[in-house]
Amino acid sequence: MPDIRTQLSACELFAGLDEPALALLAAAAQTVELAEGAALYTAGSPRQACFLIVSGEAEIVRTVGGTTVRLAVLGAGDALGEGSLLHASRHTTTALALTPLALLVLDRDAVRRQLAANGAAAVDVLSRVALAINRRLQYASSGPVGRDKAYGSGATRVEHDLLGEREVPADALYGVQTLRAVENFPISGVHLSHFPVLVRSLAMVKQAAARANLELGLLDREVASAIDRASQEIVDGRHHGHFVVDAVQGGAGTSTNMNANEVIANRALGLLGAARGEYARCHPNNHVNLSQSTNDVYPTALRIATVLSLRGLTDALERLRSALAEKGREFRAVITMGRTQLQDAVPMTLGQEFAAFAVTTGEDIDRLRETARLFLEVNLGGTAIGTGINADPRYPQLAVEQLRRITGLDIVLAENLVEATPDTGAFVMFSGVLKRAAVKLSKMCNDLRLLSSGPRCGLAEINLPPMQPGSSIMPGKVNPVIPEVVNQVAFQVIGNDLTITLAAEAGQLQLNVMEPIIAFALFGSLQMLTAAVDTLTARCVRGITANAERCREQVEHSIGIVTAVVPALGYERASEVASEALATGRPVREIILARGWLSSRELDKLLAPEAMVRPRPLAPRTPPG
Repeated sequence: MPDIRTQLSACELFAGLDEPALALLAAAAQTVELAEGAALYTAGSPRQACFLIVSGEAEIVRTVGGTTVRLAVLGAGDALGEGSLLHASRHTTTALALTPLALLVLDRDAVRRQLAANGAAAVDVLSRVALAINRRLQYASSGPVGRDKAYGSGATRVEHDLLGEREVPADALYGVQTLRAVENFPISGVHLSHFPVLVRSLAMVKQAAARANLELGLLDREVASAIDRASQEIVDGRHHGHFVVDAVQGGAGTSTNMNANEVIANRALGLLGAARGEYARCHPNNHVNLSQSTNDVYPTALRIATVLSLRGLTDALERLRSALAEKGREFRAVITMGRTQLQDAVPMTLGQEFAAFAVTTGEDIDRLRETARLFLEVNLGGTAIGTGINADPRYPQLAVEQLRRITGLDIVLAENLVEATPDTGAFVMFSGVLKRAAVKLSKMCNDLRLLSSGPRCGLAEINLPPMQPGSSIMPGKVNPVIPEVVNQVAFQVIGNDLTITLAAEAGQLQLNVMEPIIAFALFGSLQMLTAAVDTLTARCVRGITANAERCREQVEHSIGIVTAVVPALGYERASEVASEALATGRPVREIILARGWLSSRELDKLLAPEAMVRPRPLAPRTPPG
């Protein structure tokens, strides 16, 4: 087994450190093994040690709105918790062993004691730690993955394309075509890595292509294996920080495809023992992109990413549906006033109102899942325009079969690849259903805001959990901020739907070059809506309480209950009662008793809460005398 100094040198953080510094670190290091699922550290715990992975994989996760989100997957040679060597703050994330782990643990206090004996070594080690943290923070701004290092060393390598030579950062996994795209498209500031599911889906397509090409004998087994392994690392969440192209771009997604090709090729080169940029061994176009075109890779990846993204949204909607249904049961005995056109209508229970919210949410889940099945038909193998040029006739079916195994989705090859290549109809239909869900969520939030209005001068039938002070000038004011933010997300989703519609219409002939803006709008909608639904569930719905007495009081003083006596009095007499109640403010019950039209016992039966909120048998009505 390699000694501790060799293991330290194998870690990117300490690679190239001189022998005296390595010896000091080795004296402070401990070898530790952890079982799968064990925690290296947890969010909120003090930073006490730096962990260097010798073998195995770990994941970094964060809990957001009650949901655990994977931020990164790290493997051999990666460091975790290096910030502990600089300061003893608390961890903001949790690190877990994805597989059995072999680690070197550098205890903060032990390292600092060792470094105190050698000032030059201390400066070198701590400078490396500070630089690593700085690079990580730079990349964190590109999206939620944000763990890959920025490349600030200044070292470069020379790459060339049809436009000439360019210097590329030496440590970058991307290449010259990605570099040009970064320069050409400073549009949204949202990099591909902001959409991890799209990055993973691209890697899945490349992995399927490599396996199909290997089966056809078109790729060397060693190269195919390296492409496969590099793609799997991206699927697992690694190297996402190298996907630096802006999501909004010209070229029908070519820059996105080449970003993926270059990252996978350079990582494969590393697995083959070659340097980055030595493309004779594994080339982005000749090997990673073999039998492919952007025009079948990109739309296929978009379809896979949409299906996978939808799982997060439907899971969030399921949690919301469950929370609403629970409130329906909790409020089943709370009588309240139903309203139409913002005017008193007839009584109902607050439980019925929330149960209806739950049902409508369930319907949205069903419609979204049904429509997403359109994305299971792909054009992979059609290459440039669907004719399959530069691909073996057997390739499309083989590639789709591999993609089905990799994704676990029931993916099928489109019947006509020429038709399927420019067709974006599925995105239009799905976006419409997504808009439908957003509209209904927004309407629900409008209702929550109305029902909670007050607290003294509004409806005040429910209480939303107070989340923050509501005014910089009005003391005591608390606003319905969670429903408000969901409203705004819904507006964005509605706008994105129009963008997708226009982009789908803008295609010409054998290709729709507007798919990047479709992707940007669609994945933006899915991400924002998922976060909004989780926020609504965790920070609003679960904490709602009912003002039962206020609800009952409004029912008893409403003229809406006169509807319940129509079967006994008839519409005309009931209208007279309603008019007098509205003019005088007298209760409906009192007016009917005064006119002698019904007895107290009859009114008790007709106006009982259980009689007013559900159907009941109607007795034959005696004509008025």
